[in-house]
Amino acid sequence: MDIDSARILANGVAMPRLGLGVYKVGEEEVVQPIKWALEAGYRSIDTASFYGNEAGVGRVLKESGLDRSQLFVTSKVWNSEQGYCETLAAFERSLLRFGFDYLDLYLIH
Repeated sequence: MDIDSARILANGVAMPRLGLGVYKVGEEEVVQPIKWALEAGYRSIDTASFYGNEAGVGRVLKESGLDRSQLFVTSKVWNSEQGYCETLAAFERSLLRFGFDYLDLYLIH
């Protein structure tokens, strides 16, 4: 990630200034918009468990050939999954759907 295109957060993590949000984009329909975004230089993708497309996002990002460390992936916990234990479980389910070992940012929706 080019330092000029990122914002350095207080913890030292570089977060891209621009990202693609995929709300209301279905599991299969998410593939082409993400491919176009990656070709255009986007490295940040924003989704949520509620959107129902985490598996598709994970699949297309893996197939992109980009190293996971070059991507900034954000997801969110939904309202019905909040609470300490519930959020931890929701986070683990998201990781499984993505097929990732980690997320760069996990938010309360």
